[in-house]
Amino acid sequence: MINVILVDDHQLFRAGVKLSFQTSCPDIRVAGEADCGRALFALLRTTTADIVLLDVNLPDMDGVTIARRLIEEYPAMKVLAVSADNSAQTLQAMLDTGINGFVSKQHSDFDVLAEAIRTVMSGLEYFGRDISSILLGVYAAKKKSMVITNEFTEREREVITLCRDGLLGKEIAIRLGITLNTVNTHKKNIFQKLGINNTVEMLQYAMKNGIIRVES
Repeated sequence: MINVILVDDHQLFRAGVKLSFQTSCPDIRVAGEADCGRALFALLRTTTADIVLLDVNLPDMDGVTIARRLIEEYPAMKVLAVSADNSAQTLQAMLDTGINGFVSKQHSDFDVLAEAIRTVMSGLEYFGRDISSILLGVYAAKKKSMVITNEFTEREREVITLCRDGLLGKEIAIRLGITLNTVNTHKKNIFQKLGINNTVEMLQYAMKNGIIRVES
C-alpha cells in the first residue's frame, strides 16, 4: 500500500483525487490532507507517508521552500509536485530542490497521477510529456533536431530518443515492443552510466556532453 499526503489549497481537487484513488486504485491510500505548508508540517508530526503530492502554489509557503524542507527533514519520503504552473522558471526551480517528479494539472488526469505515484515509488522519476518538452525547450531553443551518438547500446539510444520526444514509459514500451519493467531497467542503466537520477537530467546531460548532438 502506498500512503499519500495531499497538499493543495483547493478542497475540490483534494476530494476528487481521494475519491479517484478510493474507487480505482486499491494500492494507493490518502493518509492525510493539508491546505497549506504549515498544515502539512503539523500533519507530519503525527502522520507518516510514502509520498507527498505537493501543489507548487500555496497561500502561506511556496513550493520550492516546502520541497527543500521536506527533502531535508524527511529524506525517505518522495515528493511529487502537482501544479497548474508549468512555467520553465517554476519547473527548473522545483527540479533544483531534488523532487522526484512533476505532474501538470492542465494536461493530466487521475490515471496519470496514479501512474506518476507508482513510477516514483518504484525508484524512478516522473515527468509528463508536456513537462519534459518545456524543460527541453530551455536547453534546445531554436534547434531543429537532436541526434544520439554511439556511446550507448542501440536499445538505450532508442529509449533516450523516445524520452527526448516526450513519450512516457508505457508509450515507450509499446513503441519498442517491450515491457514497462524493461523500459525502466534501461533507464536505470542509463542513469547509472551518467551518474544522474532522472530523465530531465539525462537529456540535459546528454545534450551538454554530446551524447545527444544538437544540430541547427
